[in-house]
Amino acid sequence: MNADDLTAAAFEQLVVDELDLLPDEMVDGLDNVVFVTEDRPEDGSLDLLGLYDGVALTHRERYGFGELPDRIILYREPLLSISSTLEELRDQVHVTLVHEIAHYFGIDDEQLHELGWG
Repeated sequence: MNADDLTAAAFEQLVVDELDLLPDEMVDGLDNVVFVTEDRPEDGSLDLLGLYDGVALTHRERYGFGELPDRIILYREPLLSISSTLEELRDQVHVTLVHEIAHYFGIDDEQLHELGWG
């Protein structure tokens, strides 16, 4: 698949659909987090599939009313570049969502690799 195979709106809907399929216990603990899609990371590379932009729960001291939401970003073009079918894309989006949500909960890349999600 290439970036032209799926419009930004269709990709965003696919991400929403995959988010809806995640277990409740994984998403119920998310507080003040928004999920967004972008075509590419700021540096324009295709190396980064997703990004957690915020302060992990395990590193928060004072957090509450008035804080800007954390963001979990999924990048359309990099995810499309590693997927040859729609099913592969769904799988990659699922893994990327789990990976970035794990960062929100304070699980680092090393722990994710040990758990098989890295």
